[in-house]
This record gives sequence, structure tokens and C-alpha cells, in this order.
Amino acid sequence: MADETMIQKALIFGKYDTSEVTVNDGGLAKYIDLTPTNVPHSGGKHANKWFGKSKLSIVERLINNVMRTEKYTGKKLKAYRAVSEAFDVIAAKTKKNPVQVLVEGLENAAPREEVTRLQFGGISVPKAVDISPQRRLDIALRNLCNGVVSASSKNKKPIYECLADEIMLAAKGDMTSYSVAKKEEIERVAQSAR
Repeated sequence: MADETMIQKALIFGKYDTSEVTVNDGGLAKYIDLTPTNVPHSGGKHANKWFGKSKLSIVERLINNVMRTEKYTGKKLKAYRAVSEAFDVIAAKTKKNPVQVLVEGLENAAPREEVTRLQFGGISVPKAVDISPQRRLDIALRNLCNGVVSASSKNKKPIYECLADEIMLAAKGDMTSYSVAKKEEIERVAQSAR
């Protein structure tokens, strides 16, 4: 019938379904938002709200973190294209849903404890503390994007290939990934400060 409208599922970048993506880390599951959206661009409607960033799509948070760098500052469309092309590369190489690969990479790059400084009188003592799940995710995203930026600068490879490589290495838990190496370093320092 002509009156019947088909309800089409929203897909990330019009290609990738998030309904089958699973988060294995129970702590991060609450903060990784996998609600389907065609275009991961909210226009900042969750800004300045408590835990507002946990309502943002994880792909949009990745795009926003790519925009941190000097080359992509404020250029959301360039960052959007870079992430979209990186997802195409991941899908071609791994034959898996790139959103699932991203989630696995974030789970492997999220540190569980870090060091803080306690002041006793005039001296400061390092102390290992557990990290909240929201901060774990923030650190994982930040390290992932910092690794991509450092890998793509002074390199002939385009940023989307560097981003795809970093996400795939992090998903495997490979130590050559910048974000996984940073996680191990943070946890090693925290273990020595126990």
C-alpha cells in the first residue's frame, strides 16, 4: 500500500548496525552509548549536563576526540570523513562490524587504576586508586586519538589509515598500539605505588 511507510533502521554512516554490538566490560557498558543514529552529530545538546557525554554516541565521541588536534580543530566534517573512511578500512580488513571493533579496542585501552598524590604535611605520597568507568572511557578515547595523531604526523599514511590501524591493534590488545601501551604504563606505575 502507498500509505504504509517503512520504518528504516538508523545505521551509523548509513552502513553499520549497532544493534548487534555487545559491550563485554560491565563497568563501561553504562557509558558506551550505542543508540543508532544516521549522522553522529548531536550539535552539543548534551553539553554542560551531568553525565551528558554518556548519552552521546560512542562514534560521535571518537569524532570529537579526533578534533582535538591542531590540524582538525573545529573541523568536524574532516574528522567525520576520517572516521567514516577508517570504519570502511576496518570493515574491509576484519570482516567485522567496525563499531564492535571500536568497542573492543576501548575495552582493551581503558586503564583500571591510576596514581594520585596524597599530601601528608609537607610531603606528597603517590597512592594507587581505582578509576571510575566514565574516566576509564575518557582516558581510552583520549589515548586512542593521541596515538593516531602522533602516528599520522610526519608520515605519508593518511589519518584514516592510522586511525583504522590503531583501533584494530587496540581491539587485539596488541602492545604496539599507543593506547594499550599507555594503559599498561599507567597500571604499572599504579601497581608500584600500592
